[in-house]
Amino acid sequence: MSCMRGDLLTKTRKLVKGLAKAEPVWLKAMEQAPPATFPRVDGKIKKISLPEDVYVKKFFQRHPHSKHEDAIKIRGFDPVPARIFGLRVFELKEHGVSEEEAMAVADMEYRVERKAKKNAYTRLKQIARLQGKRPPPNPYPSAVKEIQAEEKKYVHDRFHNPSIRKMFEMLKEEKAAEAQDRMRGGGW
Repeated sequence: MSCMRGDLLTKTRKLVKGLAKAEPVWLKAMEQAPPATFPRVDGKIKKISLPEDVYVKKFFQRHPHSKHEDAIKIRGFDPVPARIFGLRVFELKEHGVSEEEAMAVADMEYRVERKAKKNAYTRLKQIARLQGKRPPPNPYPSAVKEIQAEEKKYVHDRFHNPSIRKMFEMLKEEKAAEAQDRMRGGGW
């Protein structure tokens, strides 16, 4: 059936007409109300690109650390700094500023914002120390540190949970037994 062209309806008609298959009960109903047909793609999927993508790439060339720190948050509504940078460049270019100057201004704004966030967090830590409290968690952590914080519990369990340790020891013994069997049986 895979060598025939067409959709399910066409293939089934050909099989029934050639007496290779009995006529299914749904064939008449499907012929009266055939399913929607979608245009075929010529095999090439068009790449989606936004106008600010050029400036996003330039942003990541200037700030390669930002690729990891400013990951896209699917649940978040705020755009990532790279997109903000690109949109800001477009906005400045609409006001008649040259591309190089617009990129310089947008870059400066990004650096100022990033520095302000760092300073705000250091000030929060200082206030907490003066009050004798624990410093609050970083409100602007890097994506890598967020992922590590989520995985920390599982890593701790791996080494300290007795049931997981028992499973680990059993796997170790099985692996050692398989290695011994291979050494004994396959002398070549």
